[in-house]
Amino acid sequence: MNDSETNGTRGLALVTGASTGIGYELARGLAARRYDLVLVADDDAVRPVAAEFAPQGITAHAIEADLATNVGLAEVRRSLDALERPIEVAALNAGVGAYGRFDRIPIDADLRVIALNVTATVRLAKYVLPPMVDRGHGRVLFTSSSTAALPGTLFATYAASEAFVHSFAATIRDELADTGVSITTLMPGITDTDFFDRAGMENTKIARGPKADPEDVAQQGLEGLFAGKDRVEVGAAQRV
Repeated sequence: MNDSETNGTRGLALVTGASTGIGYELARGLAARRYDLVLVADDDAVRPVAAEFAPQGITAHAIEADLATNVGLAEVRRSLDALERPIEVAALNAGVGAYGRFDRIPIDADLRVIALNVTATVRLAKYVLPPMVDRGHGRVLFTSSSTAALPGTLFATYAASEAFVHSFAATIRDELADTGVSITTLMPGITDTDFFDRAGMENTKIARGPKADPEDVAQQGLEGLFAGKDRVEVGAAQRV
């Protein structure tokens, strides 16, 4: 039973980066807790993912939108507004990396990392948190990374963006301590997702090495979220 079902209604959970990897597993875990879902991803795979939950009696809305763009963020906001339902849980999980020496990476790749990992996270947090504070309850899970605590060699913009997310989430948790809204940061180590392919790292040593199971990462993240923990670290931090 989720938080809202204690009052006779089913809660709504938002998950970004929901078509694969940790985001997909977060969606599965929230569905198991009987939340209806809003699933956001930048590819059309999010639509069949949303359809998976219908046999469980879970209503899942799919939004195909690129959160690294103003158009994509506006589409998500319009879609959420149209539902006219409060968001009880938000898992702000979408992220991307750009691999290589900073002076050799195209600036557009670095700016996309910042737009998705930082700007979109801040804008979505600004959207979901004020209504939660007004209601006096809600939960937000920010996916950062173990790299937030390390030098991001060959991953400078990504590591810096995840350090931002970690600091941002910890600060908001402190600010909202007496509001009934709970903030948790998920900090996974190297995990078996398509992140490495998207970052152009598929042939690197770290991409071929041992990885955590995204289902386990998501499960531990949700357990920490619902236990009210400040952060959940899964797997060892590794330098690239």
